[in-house]
Amino acid sequence: MPIDKQTLEKLIASLKRQRDELAVKIHLGKAEAKEEWAKVEEKIHDLTEKYKPVLGAVEETGEGVLSALELAAQEVKKGLDRVRKLL
Repeated sequence: MPIDKQTLEKLIASLKRQRDELAVKIHLGKAEAKEEWAKVEEKIHDLTEKYKPVLGAVEETGEGVLSALELAAQEVKKGLDRVRKLL
């Protein structure tokens, strides 16, 4: 099922909120969790940077771009889940 612009915005906002909540827990967390955290931080930064330029052109670019961004967001979500398990 294709993702729309509003759904993607909500997903990214949710990922950022989860990231912020985990950041507090990670401060004193295990080294393994900190390593996974660094990967998640990089991915969420990349996702946000890739999302900004296409936001205004979504209607013109079609579902392919949104699908690619959704996959990237799902990778971030999986990374956040791995960090939670390590804490």
